[in-house]
Amino acid sequence: MKTKTVLAAALLATTAMTGASAETLRWARAGDSLTLDPHAQNEGPTHTLSHQIYEPLIIRDHSGEFQAALATDWAPKEGDPNVWVFNLRQGVTYHDGADFTAEDVVFSINRAKSETSAMKELLTSITEVRAVDDHTVEFVTDGPNPILPANLTNLFMMDKGWAESNDAVAVQDVAGGETTFASSNTNGTGAFTLVSREPDVRTVLEANENYWGKDDFPLDVTEIVYTPIQNAATRVAALLSGEVDFIQDVPVQDLGRVGDTEGLVVKTAPQNRVIFFGMNMGADDIANDDVEGANPLADAKVRKAMSMAINRDAIKQVVMRDQSQPAGMIAPPFVNGWNEEMDSSATTDIEGAKALMEEAGYGDGFSIQLDCPNDRYVNDEAICQAAVGMLAQIGVTVNLDAKPKAQHFPLIENGETDFYMLGWGVPTYDSEYIFNFLVHTRGDERGSWNGTGYSNPDLDAKIVSLASETDLEARNATINEIWQVVQEEQLYIPIHHQVLNWGMTDAVGTEVSPEDDPKFKFFEMN
Repeated sequence: MKTKTVLAAALLATTAMTGASAETLRWARAGDSLTLDPHAQNEGPTHTLSHQIYEPLIIRDHSGEFQAALATDWAPKEGDPNVWVFNLRQGVTYHDGADFTAEDVVFSINRAKSETSAMKELLTSITEVRAVDDHTVEFVTDGPNPILPANLTNLFMMDKGWAESNDAVAVQDVAGGETTFASSNTNGTGAFTLVSREPDVRTVLEANENYWGKDDFPLDVTEIVYTPIQNAATRVAALLSGEVDFIQDVPVQDLGRVGDTEGLVVKTAPQNRVIFFGMNMGADDIANDDVEGANPLADAKVRKAMSMAINRDAIKQVVMRDQSQPAGMIAPPFVNGWNEEMDSSATTDIEGAKALMEEAGYGDGFSIQLDCPNDRYVNDEAICQAAVGMLAQIGVTVNLDAKPKAQHFPLIENGETDFYMLGWGVPTYDSEYIFNFLVHTRGDERGSWNGTGYSNPDLDAKIVSLASETDLEARNATINEIWQVVQEEQLYIPIHHQVLNWGMTDAVGTEVSPEDDPKFKFFEMN
């Protein structure tokens, strides 16, 4: 590790003195990947780094469309709608030279279904994965699953032999504070291999000389130097000075400055992500408030009043500089099940909110802690700060605790927060993904990010039914029924749909991915 660290420093020093070559991409964003274990965290920046090193069976390109990756084609099995058949790409090797085979797919899917995996909700309908031969895999599902392929675009394949040899069969327990061999070492089939890794400091990747896709992708980038820079001003200064070539998160206050600088380009697109607040409504009493023996968040009137106190238009104009779209539901417009009427339903009504607080018995208000990340979403801490003032207008005194995402997310996963910010992207482009993670009762297979404590067995049954309903009209009707309950119960307080602003030198050629997951094998260096 010491040798790798020295090498990383030497690489950075070289590019600083001589300027980056046409093949080196110096990349920065606000926060780092949380782990190198590809199944341990379901989090955007973590997946983005993994996509350079590991590969799924299917990917989405930068337009959001399906593209073959480690599978060349896939379809339901003729005569058996409960089975999907995937034909695997031949001639693929891992970075250590081992062959990629069907046994690796079986191993990877079963690993990702395990208890400590953050990806298991995507695989709940799968009852068995079996290798027919070295290059054919069958997925057996509990009833026909028409959208199974959409659940696999961030499901990375690992080498079974490598994992077994390095005691990495079990998925890292991130919430439990565990570190493992797989959390700091890699062996994928992707376009880039790991050279060095210093978490929250620098990661260096180099081109995989034996990559199967040499004839299928530009592969102009031969080296990546990835530097997390949490401070927005420092991040922009690094782009302006030429220290980095590409940043994913240009601060909204600096868009004009970056875009007007010769040699730099800002590219903007709506993101497939919603920012919202979650509330612990399930507990009889909560720790981080001043109400003894009761939980004010358990009353839907209080939750609705808090939502009515949020001025989303003010956040858009003042905090986001018009780089957001106010939201009334926690589904982005990209997603099947999104409803324009629901999404425009959130209104600011301070007097109405005060009346609801009075009806609920909290006319004098209460105090509560809001947990917020400060290095994950665009202006995340500033949004929380704005909400503090807005909620004060209805008597809710908010104590803000903002911290890096590596400390923030475990609070939600471990049920240690009562009021929190979260952002949710939907890589499947279907509401089932939202329901499985955020609405279903928290349990072994679903609800891992449902920090609200909400539990509704009837709604759970409807959510489960979505995985095997082949009548799409009936399925969409069920999705709408679930959303009606989510909205009526005010399970979450939606804030806005996020907008992406990528900044880069004019030597970098790429379009913005709605998933905010640049895949550098697609980049063209001019």
